[in-house]
Amino acid sequence: MALFKREMAEKILKGEKTQTRRIHKRPLKIGKVYVVRTNWLTPKNKAPCKILITRRFRQKLGEISPEDVKKEGYSSLEEFRREWEKIHGEWNPNQIVWVYEFKLASPKTSKPSSEAENRKL
Repeated sequence: MALFKREMAEKILKGEKTQTRRIHKRPLKIGKVYVVRTNWLTPKNKAPCKILITRRFRQKLGEISPEDVKKEGYSSLEEFRREWEKIHGEWNPNQIVWVYEFKLASPKTSKPSSEAENRKL
């Protein structure tokens, strides 16, 4: 499971967010598909989408490039930094973070619930 704010999940669905930075001890695995949830209680079948991790590396937070800020779904470093501070409390440019690049694996789609409904379509 990968937890994202609702607005970030929407950006993932639109293709505007393809990278995320995280502070955690258990890194996500390259090649694995993760369910995107907008809160801890979201059931898997209600998740907006799934993502496939395509790349993972460690980096100092302050080394984020303007291109990476766009991949994070923000228009400027200042905007990214403000959001980081809201979530994590402080901006420490020397802090080591995990950087994940991903692609949309499956958007949420409504599927007919029965064979009969399939034939109607």
